[in-house]
Amino acid sequence: MKMLIIPVLCMWAFSVNSQTQTYEIRTEILKWPDGKKAAISLTYDDGTLNQFRVALPIMEEFGMRGTFYINTGEIPGQKNEAKFLGRSPEVIIKETVNVPTNEENLFERAGLIRFLDMPNAVSFHDRAGATYEQGRKENAYKIIDEGFAQARSLNVSRLTPPKIIDGPMLDWDELRKFAEGGHEFGVHTISHPRLAVLDKENLIYELEKCAEDIERELGKKYLFSAECPFGTENERVMEYALEMFPATRNRMPEDFLEEFNRSASFDASMDHGKEYIQWQRGPLSKTSPELMRSWVDDILTRDDTWLVLVFHGIEGIGWEAIPEERIRSYFEYIASKSSEVWVGTFAEVTKYIRQRMASQVEMEVSPEYIKVNLTTELDPFWYEQPLTLKTYFPHSWDKVKAVQDNREFDLQLQEDASGKFVQYTYLSNKGSLVLKGF
Repeated sequence: MKMLIIPVLCMWAFSVNSQTQTYEIRTEILKWPDGKKAAISLTYDDGTLNQFRVALPIMEEFGMRGTFYINTGEIPGQKNEAKFLGRSPEVIIKETVNVPTNEENLFERAGLIRFLDMPNAVSFHDRAGATYEQGRKENAYKIIDEGFAQARSLNVSRLTPPKIIDGPMLDWDELRKFAEGGHEFGVHTISHPRLAVLDKENLIYELEKCAEDIERELGKKYLFSAECPFGTENERVMEYALEMFPATRNRMPEDFLEEFNRSASFDASMDHGKEYIQWQRGPLSKTSPELMRSWVDDILTRDDTWLVLVFHGIEGIGWEAIPEERIRSYFEYIASKSSEVWVGTFAEVTKYIRQRMASQVEMEVSPEYIKVNLTTELDPFWYEQPLTLKTYFPHSWDKVKAVQDNREFDLQLQEDASGKFVQYTYLSNKGSLVLKGF
């Protein structure tokens, strides 16, 4: 009897009819569930109405589940409203008369301006934030100065929560039903600010209070992943966000993962030297169906790629709204590749690849059975994703049963150049699985 730890490759010898036969017994965790070639996650930002009224029913028709990053500030029944935290607005506005915006006061002023009760208040904030993230700081300062000049000319001092979503929003009861149906929800802040130009107090408030509402209404497990608005990769923002949540769609700084964000080009023919690739694409209203389908075709030329699709508006509601007909056609195309593509939520795919990379496989081998156990230091509260295992067994076995967690089932025997094997689902955190040979 032998106990092995991954990489699992053991030789097992025993005597049958006075002759010694040697078999290679090994277990591996497959790169993707059920031995598929690639993964796709369908993700949505902002939580606008037709994401749920139009896109979600189409996904469910094809057996798919999505990830929805929601802004909680405008959901009926929310407890935490967007607000500006800091010094008196009157004092800040008065200072702008004589003190131009600079590196020392940008975050305070950029945080305040979006709350001023005047036309284009949010636009001043958003444009300054985008310009700042592009490294054009002086231009960002000028935009903020223009905004405060307008505020002074209009004699504005009253604050009002920024309006970011047009049209009605679903309430928590409806969102809860979708969560119970297997869809993922994640943090997208209260009110969709440019976090890179907020000071720490306001940045943390936007993330924490959004998370607080989601946890209260949907449960803690929906705090697994977040998306900081505008796809920011600002280092300061990422430091805070990755401390607060197990994963963000913005950045996944894993040694084994190569990331290509929505603005990056990806050559499917290149060897990138990592175990996994995450490739983000953001279909826009003008994105052709042919280009969208080509993304799926490209990932199927490899065995290591996770395509993360980022949708916003659907059927006339939201930013860059995509027509219902195009969404239906695209999801139907993805479904036609279901034998090769796993469609999982952002959390499910993240958990699978992290668990695979962090798990050790232990095997206890005898002539009658193989006991397989996975061990990992990952937090079992978050990391409960089932994994697909492949185990090679003795040639003398004609049947194989699997037993785990009080469930017993027959496995289909398969064979390749390395020998006979079975492929099966291992339930994480449910103890050892035993393969019984007959």
